[in-house]
Amino acid sequence: MEKPKPTTVREYIDAAPKEAKEKLLELRDILKEVAPDATESLKWGSPVFEEKRILFSFSAFKSHINFMPTHSAMIPFEKELTDYKTGKDTIQFPYSKPLPKSLIKKIAAFRAKEVRENGALWMTRK
Repeated sequence: MEKPKPTTVREYIDAAPKEAKEKLLELRDILKEVAPDATESLKWGSPVFEEKRILFSFSAFKSHINFMPTHSAMIPFEKELTDYKTGKDTIQFPYSKPLPKSLIKKIAAFRAKEVRENGALWMTRK
């Protein structure tokens, strides 16, 4: 019998692999600190934080957490991200290393400001 799909961020974290749960909770706490008024929900099966637009998303995989702040929010931090695998809109944080809390906070704050001041879209390419 299949497990029911999570319908809340908390259920998503509770259903995540054991090694992911602590990291997911840490990341969620950082994002809540940056965007305390944001609404949390699940979109496309992943947790998101929204303030009129999606600010950022995250998800758990076998060996890493995927943080999705969008490409435009990653550009100013390219040098600080060289130790991490990145995609066009994503950053992978392996479970085997501590989360770079300060860096995540800076990227998330940049993204939140970008949305609040400019109405930046989700997953746009510049």
